[in-house]
Amino acid sequence: MSEVNLLLVLIGVALFALFSGPISRGSLTPPMVFVLLGLVLSPVGLGWIELTVDNKVVHVIAEITLILVLFTDAARINLKHLWADHDVPLRLLLVGMPLTIVTGALAAKLILPELIIIEALILAVILAPTDAALGQVVVSSPRVPERIRQSLNVESGLNDGIALPVLLFVASFAMGMHGDEQGTDWVSFVAQQLILGPLTGVLVGWAGSRAINAAIDRGFLTHEFCNIYLLSLAFIAYLAADLVGGNGFIAAFSAGVATGNTLKKVNEEIYEFAESEGQLLNLIIFFVFGVALLPQVWGQVSWNIIGYALLSLTVVRVIPVFLSLAGKHMRWETSLFLGWFGPRGLASILFVLLVLEHAQIVQETLVFNTVIVTVAMSVVLHGLTALPGVSAYAAALQLCERRGDDLSSEQQAVAAMPLRLSPNLKQGNTTDD
Repeated sequence: MSEVNLLLVLIGVALFALFSGPISRGSLTPPMVFVLLGLVLSPVGLGWIELTVDNKVVHVIAEITLILVLFTDAARINLKHLWADHDVPLRLLLVGMPLTIVTGALAAKLILPELIIIEALILAVILAPTDAALGQVVVSSPRVPERIRQSLNVESGLNDGIALPVLLFVASFAMGMHGDEQGTDWVSFVAQQLILGPLTGVLVGWAGSRAINAAIDRGFLTHEFCNIYLLSLAFIAYLAADLVGGNGFIAAFSAGVATGNTLKKVNEEIYEFAESEGQLLNLIIFFVFGVALLPQVWGQVSWNIIGYALLSLTVVRVIPVFLSLAGKHMRWETSLFLGWFGPRGLASILFVLLVLEHAQIVQETLVFNTVIVTVAMSVVLHGLTALPGVSAYAAALQLCERRGDDLSSEQQAVAAMPLRLSPNLKQGNTTDD
């Protein structure tokens, strides 16, 4: 990326920041704005920036962002509260997500017959994680019961870290099928990637948190360096795991879980320690999505790809959500709301770039094109329907209340988990009044 290109990106970030208030009160979301900005500046628009998907800078930014997202999302999930209060997101994660992957793979094999089953699985796993930040108002509006908001929030915080080992496992198997030496030793893969990575991450997170607890107790650590220290733990876990042969991304996620649940003095600053830096990287990723990834599929989009993308955002997501919530006495409006607002965003973008760089599959282009189209449709559709969706769901609940229907399942009190915030929102505030 040249200096001129970087300058254009930063000018876009600065302009968005200046007008973030008015923008946030409408239907435009930060991802929508930056995808559109990237598309306008790309070769299919004004042609001011020409950036290819195989550019090393793109992959470096993607990997740094993935490390931070995995660590910070995991760090804000309190496991004690999760097991005690959040049975709905646990069902979405442990039942709904596996069903989504299986359903997504079957749909891919049916609609995209060029894919072999392992490639269909890779596509389904890449599109399994959700990104609640694409419809921020859904998880921040007080018009939505807290249990429902927190279900989407917690699910989004954990499903990328859960899906990642599955993706690595399936991608390694695909590489082995095509004769890649790296994918043939299954015992070594499981031991090094899926065991050493998490162990390293937990050790780094636990030891790092114990150290920061002691430093805070003794007054050794300043507020400014607390944030820097926590930021460094994510990358220490990643590099340490790489040194011992584990997977660094899984280590970053595991370190986040250990850190968030070992720190004694947990406060807003700790939860949001890398919020500004992380949001800047997130916006850059969506800009790269518009300027480099979308133009890559321009002119290569088939009706089959569009059909699969629509299925992925609807049936493939909604049916597993309904099945996973069976017996929870949720109203169908609630299950539909939870099913629709499972946007595909940052994790899917980062996962497909990871697969492009490290895996070798025959239908790589088809998988890439399908992911990009699905994410693009999700950015637009979930962004535009966030405010109307909240209003419609709130109205449906009010109608049920007037009829005297039982809403105890929706209104059950749960412990709050911090949100991954957009730049214009603060914890507990919303633009949806």
